Amino acid sequence: MQRSIMSFFYPKTEGKAKKPEEETPSGIRETEPPPKVALKERNGVVPESDSPVKRPGRKAARVLCSEGEEEEDGACTPPRGQKPAAALPRERSPALPSASPERASPPGIPKRRTARKQLPKRTHEGEQSEDKDREAKRTKEEEAETPTESPSESEGAEEKEVEEGDLPTVPPELPEACKAEPPAGSSSEPGAAVGHGLQDEDRAKPPARAPKTLSSFFAPRKLEVKTEAKEEGSGAPRKEAPKGPLEPSGYNPAQNNYHPVKDACWKQGQKVPYLAVARTFEKIEEVSARLRMVETLSNLLRSVVALSPSDLLPILYLSLNHLGPPQQGLELGVGDGVLLKAVAQATGRQLESVRAEAAEKGDVGLVAENSRSTQRLMLPPPALTASGVFAKFQDIARLTGSTVIGTGRGSPPQHPDPLRLTSGTPKLFHSQEDRDHQRPLRCLPPLGSPVHRQSPERTAAPRAGGTVGAGRARPGREPHATRASEVPDLDRVVPVLLEHGLERLPEHCRLSPGVPLKPMLAHPTRGVSEVLKRFEEAAFTCEYKYDGQRAQIHVLEGGEVKIFSRNQEDNTGKYPDIISRIPKIKLPSVTSFILDAEAVAWDREKKQIQPFQVLTTRKRKEVDAAEIQVQVCLYAFDLIYLNGESLVREPLSRRRQLLRENFVETEGEFVFATSLDTKDTDQIAEFLEQSVRDSCEGLMVKTLDVDATYEIAKRSHNWLKLKKDYLDGVGDTLDLVVIGAYLGRGKRAGRYGGFLLAAYDEDSEELQAICKLGTGFSDDALQELHHGLQALVLPSPRSYVRADGAVAPDHWLEPSAVWEVKCADLSLSPIYPAARGLVDSEKGISLRFPRFIRVREDKKPEEATTSAQVACLYRKQSQVQNQQGSQSDSDPEDFY
Repeated sequence: MQRSIMSFFYPKTEGKAKKPEEETPSGIRETEPPPKVALKERNGVVPESDSPVKRPGRKAARVLCSEGEEEEDGACTPPRGQKPAAALPRERSPALPSASPERASPPGIPKRRTARKQLPKRTHEGEQSEDKDREAKRTKEEEAETPTESPSESEGAEEKEVEEGDLPTVPPELPEACKAEPPAGSSSEPGAAVGHGLQDEDRAKPPARAPKTLSSFFAPRKLEVKTEAKEEGSGAPRKEAPKGPLEPSGYNPAQNNYHPVKDACWKQGQKVPYLAVARTFEKIEEVSARLRMVETLSNLLRSVVALSPSDLLPILYLSLNHLGPPQQGLELGVGDGVLLKAVAQATGRQLESVRAEAAEKGDVGLVAENSRSTQRLMLPPPALTASGVFAKFQDIARLTGSTVIGTGRGSPPQHPDPLRLTSGTPKLFHSQEDRDHQRPLRCLPPLGSPVHRQSPERTAAPRAGGTVGAGRARPGREPHATRASEVPDLDRVVPVLLEHGLERLPEHCRLSPGVPLKPMLAHPTRGVSEVLKRFEEAAFTCEYKYDGQRAQIHVLEGGEVKIFSRNQEDNTGKYPDIISRIPKIKLPSVTSFILDAEAVAWDREKKQIQPFQVLTTRKRKEVDAAEIQVQVCLYAFDLIYLNGESLVREPLSRRRQLLRENFVETEGEFVFATSLDTKDTDQIAEFLEQSVRDSCEGLMVKTLDVDATYEIAKRSHNWLKLKKDYLDGVGDTLDLVVIGAYLGRGKRAGRYGGFLLAAYDEDSEELQAICKLGTGFSDDALQELHHGLQALVLPSPRSYVRADGAVAPDHWLEPSAVWEVKCADLSLSPIYPAARGLVDSEKGISLRFPRFIRVREDKKPEEATTSAQVACLYRKQSQVQNQQGSQSDSDPEDFY
């Protein structure tokens, strides 16, 4: 530590000439007491010729304890009879740049101790006793030489010296560190009260600024600024500083009386923090009330519309679990395996430990969040924004091959690792079934609220609070939702909403070919009597429910043809044969239309419908018409758009009439759905049986005139489906053995979410896997089954369990539980080994849409349904009999 600069400007205590000092073993020099001189001379009243600058300097008493500082002091203090140097380096040993008599410090001013000198000496243990003796000797000599002075006089002199600033003028060249204020304990130094005699001489001089201590030179100025602000505001009422936006971690869109601007965690024009979106999803996940969910999401969207309208579209897509319009076919394509590898790479964890934790928690997002919380980083990563995360998801979706994993650790800075994208995010990696059930209309209520409140026609500033229902006309809600569903493309709808508002949406967004629509769906029913009770006096029709793939055919004004699936996927390249038929199935007067139909596998030789499994063998992409082996027949049952006019608000009777008037049937290529208009229960029952014999799933019952509009993206009670596996007392059930269990995920985390079932083969005495079961359970039933099956867990399957090809369960179980299961159909399967060799030499038989009915506690595994019985049930199916062209020996009614 360097010596204080101020120590060179305070007068040094006069003393006797000292002999050359001998260094002690520890390098600490022994100081001598000040000499006995006249009081007048000690107080600084000396002639000009006796200035301390001209007289030889004398060594002052040292208190420093560092050896390095002793060497500095020796270099700075000139020996007796030699003038001091004109200038010395400022860094090592600060000194005056010039030693002129005008700027010399008068003698007699007590030397001030710096903060460094107030610290105790650091000495070796062997020298402590010697140091104490020397200190005691010096103290006695100082007391004997110093004139007696009362304590009150000494204190008064010190206080006056501090108040009047009785210090010599400091040269302007000196740094600010030299202006050190003497500490409170400076009176303990030898000669502390001697400077009292200079008050009369210096009284005419202006008081100098109170110097700062050495410690204040290194202290930050923050405390000084706060003190000044406090002193300035002491006499006047203090104004509160403007409150800035909240931290994203404290953002709460679920709070009452939410204000879209004041309660937001970002400012006007800033990008929406992704943490705000994640917090919104967390709040939604915490509640089960639908209106509360809508209100929470609506609050976030209100803030986005008010502060950052450009981020509304990415946030809506993130909320819907989409990366763009469905017809673009942009999917993330990241499965659990890739995701777990990305989490392991980004956090440095072992892949096996990540997999084990994922199996335990059932949610990869929770595993990523837990891994992230234990990770230490050199520098905190930049905060994510909602638009940046969405753009990165799109980039990942466009990647191919193993490069997806490369976007994690070790990638360029513009590619954030997947862990940062998944921590706190919504469940973006659901199964295909969950993804199919996501509906854009679910976001319309919360989207309509902020747009309706903050449209330009209504108000320029958002409302302060309220619930989601406030400020929005309830009767107008459904028409707006219907109109928005006619154009289910957020890339087109959102800009119109922001620019023109919700009221003018129908003027700018209208139903048109080329944009796929979510189809209208039907509710299941358990019997004909339920159908009659539901429709009462309304007229209805019954149509065959064909077992194929939904095909929504769009023909644009220019003649371009588009074919979309039930999930709005573009399947145009899958059906080149259907595209070639369009010119001959429509009348020349038809220029554009949207047709709702079912594509079914068709056997041209036998002129009959083939099972759905045959249709699944058809190539999906880049199909060449010359290479098509599985032919399809198009069964049309509804017309949504015709020649520039939307028909969704027309009753079914009118739509069906226009369909039959403007299109022409062609056998085996384009046919109208078989229908029957009746209210007779016997005729409906007979028609249902006939539909099953014709290789159909059952019947679709629809109203004709009353409440008969086409309800886009809605499962309506105006359409009911009668399927043979839904009817009470109709269809066969199977008693199957539980041989394995799959750990639940998402909502079923912590329990079993699926089970592997098997049939019993009498010849080989084996249990052969037949299907995976996951439906038909209530939450309570799943919890009860989970506890009951824990005692049956095995480390490996029994030797008589055969499950080759099937997905291995997380837990193998002791084969003892028998369950009753009902299914829609039985189909050939290359995966499951049940009844392999009985129907097909290479394929077994599996259940289609199995559903849990009950636990058969009265049956043992040996009494379960056998593989031979499974093969018999498969052959008894009407569609199989029609395909084989032979009839079973049993009565067809035995199928029920």
